[in-house]
Amino acid sequence: MVYTSRPVSANPSFSPPLESRIVAQSERLDFSALLDPSLLQAARYIYRTYFEVHPDQIQRPLGVAIDRFTHRGKLIFRNKPILLPQECFVPISQIDSDLH
Repeated sequence: MVYTSRPVSANPSFSPPLESRIVAQSERLDFSALLDPSLLQAARYIYRTYFEVHPDQIQRPLGVAIDRFTHRGKLIFRNKPILLPQECFVPISQIDSDLH
């Protein structure tokens, strides 16, 4: 982090801290395109199995949180999923793309 007594605009060589640049860049990237095909297959299996067991469910999930190593996962129904470090989120749009 850069500390200065001058305002940021007065320092022409100032660049934002690396952490904020990484966050800003990650918000623009589409991580779904970088997903491992085996994780996508496991997410589809979890999604399909859930709806075979619970056909009366009306609420549609937003996606699947899946462990990168064990390929175990669960459906996510909330807007902001909280993931463990080894988990990734597979959006329902990517799961549905090949199912229909």
